[in-house]
Amino acid sequence: MRQKIIPSVMAKNQQELNQYFKKFKGIVKNLHLDIVDGKFAPNKVMMFPFRLSKEFSYNAHLMMKNPLKFIEKNINKIDLLIPQFEEIKNPHKYIDWMKSKKKKVAFALNPETKVTQLIPYLKEIDYILVLTVHPGFYGSKFLPQQLKKVKQIKKINPKVKVIVDGGITTKNIHKVAEADNFISGSFIKNAKFPKVAIKQLLKESRI
Repeated sequence: MRQKIIPSVMAKNQQELNQYFKKFKGIVKNLHLDIVDGKFAPNKVMMFPFRLSKEFSYNAHLMMKNPLKFIEKNINKIDLLIPQFEEIKNPHKYIDWMKSKKKKVAFALNPETKVTQLIPYLKEIDYILVLTVHPGFYGSKFLPQQLKKVKQIKKINPKVKVIVDGGITTKNIHKVAEADNFISGSFIKNAKFPKVAIKQLLKESRI
């Protein structure tokens, strides 16, 4: 299995976003957009009419209430849309709608959400994002007990791709080697050489 480290982006305006594009150009092909509406979590990020660089493909983690309007507006702009499972009122209907649009189906799980709540839908889902922090901010406290969700999900549906997001560093990434992809915010953002930081994370993930 070839794991990926995907840098996360939290920008308050286009100027900040452009700085991220410049920083990661030629280093990664995929970026993870953290979009927070100020209601789901007490922070407001990426809630401006952003313009995306064609240099990358994009995931978007939608930390927002009622994400369907955002999804409709941006469905052709973003490759993988990841709303919070807790905010999708009719998961079966949503899954069918996304498939009709030829899009992969993905959900993010809050730390409080149990994997058992996903069981009726897990066979139909392509990606699950497991949050190992409380969402909305860079540098939130790592919650190691959330890592058990990766094995629980894989046991029910080994084909689903699991993304781990939050507080990932070279010191803890090996604890969740079963994950397919890792989102890294602060660790890469604060690194002097992002390319080296990504290589270090990948090396430790395989131990």
